Amino acid sequence: MLAVNRNGVVIYQKYINQEANLPEEIATATFEPVAVKAYRALERLIVTLELAPGSVTTEGALIDRLELGRTPVREAIQRLAWEGLLEVRPRAGVAVAPLHAGDWLRVLDARLGVEVILARSAARFVTRGAAEQFHDAGMAMQKAAITGNVVAFLEADKALDEALAFASDNPFAARLAAPLQTHSRRFWFRYQADSGLAASTEHHVTLVKAIVDGDEDGAGEAAGRLIGMLRANAEAAVRR
Repeated sequence: MLAVNRNGVVIYQKYINQEANLPEEIATATFEPVAVKAYRALERLIVTLELAPGSVTTEGALIDRLELGRTPVREAIQRLAWEGLLEVRPRAGVAVAPLHAGDWLRVLDARLGVEVILARSAARFVTRGAAEQFHDAGMAMQKAAITGNVVAFLEADKALDEALAFASDNPFAARLAAPLQTHSRRFWFRYQADSGLAASTEHHVTLVKAIVDGDEDGAGEAAGRLIGMLRANAEAAVRR
């Protein structure tokens, strides 16, 4: 069932039509707006570097690649341009944002304060529904770390960020954090994915536990430590 929470964040709740006995993935996909599907697919291509940093493509090429309509793909391009991941160049195509290791530090410096705010607020307002979202995303992240599936790990990380936005009851902070989180995932995939699954999972699990336990101070500290770990990764990337 599709629902929009009080933060304006779209939540995809598990819904199984038991009479029709639909598989969960089919039932879930049925309720996903095409514009959201286009955004998620295009964001994934950018984060996983399938659309290479600094490369130039066209709207038509992206429509063909995503196999979706012009309107949802155009909306996805516009949203990602606003987030700084694409640049629309009139009569010259769509450019993918370049990737410079030093910018990862700037992204993380911007994330730190807002992530602590979101974590503390989520611990204060967490509901049973939000706790289930955290649990599902955390389990998916642990499974991805064990199997070494980096793409699945990134999907679980995004799901945790969405759970954080849902639980926090702070739409202003959530909207500020979302593009920074996406940028950070792209940097992490480029510079740390080969060796950072276990450490990142441990920090996320600690954060989730504090939030679900309603421990505001613990959640804020865990968020700070998570960003600190990522900043150490970024500093190492700059030195390479």
